[in-house]
Amino acid sequence: MTRSTRLLSLLQILRSHRRPVAGRTLAEELGISLRTLYRDIAALQAEGAEIEGEPGFGYVLRPGYMLPPLMFSSDEIEALVLGMRLVANRTDPQLALAARDALSKIDAVLPADLRTRMAASPLLAGGKPGLPEDRVDLALLRKAMHAEQPLKIAYRDDKGSASERVIWPFALAFFDGARVLLAWCTLRNDFRHFRTDRMEILEQGRDRYPRRRTQLLKEWRQKTGIADRLF
Repeated sequence: MTRSTRLLSLLQILRSHRRPVAGRTLAEELGISLRTLYRDIAALQAEGAEIEGEPGFGYVLRPGYMLPPLMFSSDEIEALVLGMRLVANRTDPQLALAARDALSKIDAVLPADLRTRMAASPLLAGGKPGLPEDRVDLALLRKAMHAEQPLKIAYRDDKGSASERVIWPFALAFFDGARVLLAWCTLRNDFRHFRTDRMEILEQGRDRYPRRRTQLLKEWRQKTGIADRLF
């Protein structure tokens, strides 16, 4: 393991813990001596990482510290490129532009070798041919979710039956065949999924719905049994 890889691994371990971790535990997980661990922590602190602690107490990384792009591995760079390309090709114009801008910012601060790797990435992401056209602005849906504001919508199901609903949107899923809004439906008093090509926004509420968006997502996951890694 190279020193740069070891330092990155140390940061990742610290980021996964909210409470102080004993130096001996960190050293054992990295396969290094305590003396080397102390040198690595000092090196990271000198680079701006807000690591607090001392021998005998343990170490913790203060929340909010972001890894600089130059510490990304080659595989992480390719994962970022592919993810951004997927966003640019599968989402609304506003989010697509944000993805392209993010790639430009990452490219601007990468070391030369990783910048070359990023430009030459063989992982491409094309648009989905035949994807149904949305009848609603996805940017408005994202805005409503972040603001936790209810929506009154007109919806037509797969059988053609039309209805009006008041919903509390909490997530937007992107599939190959459709985009699906996850929401609490006040009409059914339960979770429901709405395809964005079958819905129209009639009205957006001004007040927040009574349950937090993160809580709704948690309850939905518990009810459906779908793991975090899938949504």
